[in-house]
Amino acid sequence: MKLSVAAKDILFGANLNSKLQNLDSIEFDFHEGNSLPENPGRESEISFSNNQIKFPKKKSLKVESNRGLALHFFANHELLAIEMMAAALYCYPSRTEEDIKFKKGIVSALRDEQKHFTMYCERMNELGVKFGDFPLNDFFWRQMIHLKTPQEFFALMSLTFEMANLDFCIHYKEIFKEVEDEKTFNILSTVLEDEITHVSIGRYWLEHWKPTGSLWDYYKNLLPEKITPSRAKGMIYSREVRARAGLESDFIKNLETYKDEFKITTRKEW
Repeated sequence: MKLSVAAKDILFGANLNSKLQNLDSIEFDFHEGNSLPENPGRESEISFSNNQIKFPKKKSLKVESNRGLALHFFANHELLAIEMMAAALYCYPSRTEEDIKFKKGIVSALRDEQKHFTMYCERMNELGVKFGDFPLNDFFWRQMIHLKTPQEFFALMSLTFEMANLDFCIHYKEIFKEVEDEKTFNILSTVLEDEITHVSIGRYWLEHWKPTGSLWDYYKNLLPEKITPSRAKGMIYSREVRARAGLESDFIKNLETYKDEFKITTRKEW
C-alpha cells in the first residue's frame, strides 16, 4: 500500500483497527499536500469529549482502577500522536527524496506509538479499564491546524510534546515501581527509550533545516503562538535523556531555565 493511502486510512478511519494498521510493507510515494480535516475519524465510543476528568493523584495509584485511569490518559496521548503523525504524512507533500526521508522518520515513530498504545490498552484492560471508558480530550490534535510545515510539526511534536514525555515517563515509572506495578513500570521504560529516539529524529531535522543561529531560537520561533517551551518539560527535568537524544548543552540549559506562566510543571502534587 502507498504511504499516502495508509496515512489517510489511519487519519480518517473511525475504529482502532484502522489506527493500528500494519505499516511494514508500505511504499513511500510522491504526492501533493492534502487538506487537514477538522477532526480525525473516530467512532462514538472513542470520540472527543468536552467533559473533563482529572488525572489521579500519586497517592491514589495504589488502587488498580486509578492506575487503569492513568493508563487511559497515556493511551489517549498515544492515539493522538498516531493521528497527528498520520496527518503529517498525509497533509505535507512528498515532492523530493528529502521529503521521503523525513517521512520515513515519522513512520518509524508512528509505529512506536502504535506499539505504545497497544501496550497501554492491554495493561489497562488487566486493571479493569477499557479504552473509551473515560472522556477523551483533543488538546494535542487542536494544535495540528497551526503546523503548516514539517519544521513546525517537528518543533511541536518531537521537541515539545515528546520531549515532555521523557520527563513524564521517568516520573511515573518510578511511581508505578513504588506501588509494585512492575508491568506498567516496564511499559513506561520501553516508552521512554522510544521517545528518546523520537526526540532525536526531530532534533536531527530541525538542525538540518535551521538557518544560521541557534537551534533554541529556531525552535522557539516555530512553536504555535499559544505554546511555549514550558510544555517541553515535566514535573522533573532530566538533562541526561535530552543529551542522549543528541541535544546540545546550550539547548538543554535554555529549556531548563525557561519560565513563564504555564503551571503544569510547577504543581505541588501529582
